[in-house]
Amino acid sequence: MDRTIVHMDLDTFFVSCERLINSELNGLPLIIGGASDRGVVASCSYEARVFGVRSAMPMKYALRLCPQAKVVKGDMDLYSKQSKLVTEVIEEQAPIMEKASVDEFYLDISGMDKFFGSSKWTNELIERVKKETGLPMSFGLSVNKTISKMATTEGKPLGKIEVNKNFVRPFLNPLSIKKIPMLGTTTFQLLSRIGIRKIETLSEMPVEMLLKLLGKNGKELWKKANGIDETPVEPYTERKSISTEHTFEQDSIDIIRMKGILVGMVEKLAFQLRNEQWLTSVVSVKIRYANFDTESKQGKISFTSCDHILIEKINSLFDILYHRRMRLRLIGVRFSGLVHGSYQINLFEDTTEQIQLYEAIDKIKKRFGENAIKRSVGLEYNRGKKK
Repeated sequence: MDRTIVHMDLDTFFVSCERLINSELNGLPLIIGGASDRGVVASCSYEARVFGVRSAMPMKYALRLCPQAKVVKGDMDLYSKQSKLVTEVIEEQAPIMEKASVDEFYLDISGMDKFFGSSKWTNELIERVKKETGLPMSFGLSVNKTISKMATTEGKPLGKIEVNKNFVRPFLNPLSIKKIPMLGTTTFQLLSRIGIRKIETLSEMPVEMLLKLLGKNGKELWKKANGIDETPVEPYTERKSISTEHTFEQDSIDIIRMKGILVGMVEKLAFQLRNEQWLTSVVSVKIRYANFDTESKQGKISFTSCDHILIEKINSLFDILYHRRMRLRLIGVRFSGLVHGSYQINLFEDTTEQIQLYEAIDKIKKRFGENAIKRSVGLEYNRGKKK
């Protein structure tokens, strides 16, 4: 049986959420992001995009392009709430749903045509989301995740594109290779230099040549250019979490040392979040006293994967939690409430310099190992015994 995969994407999600609570923003060129000149654009309306404004652009430059734009700092608590509402509507109707980020979803509705009609069913679901949440969505419907996502992108805003099995090649061929999901700027420039700019050209290249040029990523790109993607839709669950613990060789009451170890833990887990494209919204600290009494404290935050934000939250939770001043035998950190997302840094708070710093740190860690660069205060975590 042929697969039928739907990709659903909330149109300019942050902008739509702001307009939902303030109708005076409708029709205005709107920019969401850090309000200072050193801030970054997290999202922008289509009215602003006409002037060349784009996500991740320095705010100072964006306002030069569109000086009349209205700037809103952004409210991840609001966006998280609206994302959850949309998730509940879709989850109630879809047989298999994967939440790919705070504003996009994959559905596997294979076999639906036998009973209802895939396109009709998806259209009705989109209308239900709009009615119950007030948020507009686009969707792409095709034989796998790659093509359905590309169809959504081509159709936005309010797009409803179906690419059936027989139309895959005509749909893909004229598109720029930039349209292939996860194809980065460096790869695009490398392929462009040897004359590969259209997907049709890429699809006709010998796989062996692409393997030599790009490594294993070359084969994956070739498959996508030929409309091949066997990646399954992974059923969504909110229970995913990552955690780590440290057991002291000798029970300790050294708070400075403990906080240093907590910093090391957060650095390790935050890098894992960014590397796997996760964001966390719930963080918790666990302590175990010398008498084996165990306590924990958790707190909610706006979706993030930034070390400095998470370290501050973990430290404040630890200060609240550790009040008995007894010796500890174990401390631990856990991130939960995870969702896939490309907002790897807090664009409402960070500057371009902060973003570039994280990108440079992660590049070093990926090349030389996660311990290649760390805060000095967190080095104690790597010296001790880890559980």
